[in-house]
Amino acid sequence: MPHTPYIPRTPRTLPKSVTEPDGSAVIRALSYNIRSLRDDEEALARVVRACAPDLVFIQEAPRFFRWRKHAARLAAKTDLVVLGGGATAAGPLLLCSLRAFVERTEDVLLPRTPGLHRRGFATAVVRFGAARVGVVSAHLSLDPAERRAQADLLLERLAGLGTPHTIAAADVNEAAGGSAFGRLSEALQDCWTVSPWGGGDTFPSSAPDRRIDAVFASRDVEVLACGVPEGLPGVTAPDLHAATDHLPVLATLRLPAG
Repeated sequence: MPHTPYIPRTPRTLPKSVTEPDGSAVIRALSYNIRSLRDDEEALARVVRACAPDLVFIQEAPRFFRWRKHAARLAAKTDLVVLGGGATAAGPLLLCSLRAFVERTEDVLLPRTPGLHRRGFATAVVRFGAARVGVVSAHLSLDPAERRAQADLLLERLAGLGTPHTIAAADVNEAAGGSAFGRLSEALQDCWTVSPWGGGDTFPSSAPDRRIDAVFASRDVEVLACGVPEGLPGVTAPDLHAATDHLPVLATLRLPAG
């Protein structure tokens, strides 16, 4: 049976990024599996720019020949800068806007299971206004047992960042009912379930029928909206289809000061 064509819906108005008088910050965090830039890079750049993110959590960034050049080119096309990750994190990459004050970054390689792809985390500690946040971009394993173990390692890494607030975004490689997804949702807020906005399912981009990409945040972060940015001004269905085989997840989050 053929897939039903993917038709974006128009979401309610998305809150904009802002630093509040007390130093609290409203930010936009975007999670996106870009399939090593093997698809339409211009379409991808248009989607990212239209989302106006402060943080971008990328999965499947280029990892081989001239990977740093590819990452820098994508950052330039989207009016962002490279924060960390890439090949040195086995694929996860972090980009940020100039709003972010960077304290530190670290790329982490995870234990490797023979015969399976090496995985890693791109991590950083940044500040927006007076709000300090630790962030991790991850792409979990296709193997269920390894994926569940990596979910625990992701939570350990977040806790070890030593920040008041934490955000993780991932291609979890399983739907929300899975063990790894469930572990992350128990410990953190699954932002789409807290404040759904736009679309939910993220894969495949041509006819999405499962939600395997997500943004998670610690309990002290206020989730204002989260979902696939379908219908957002500047985001078109042809660009979403052409950019990569995943749909992006965009979250607007309020980080309290202090």
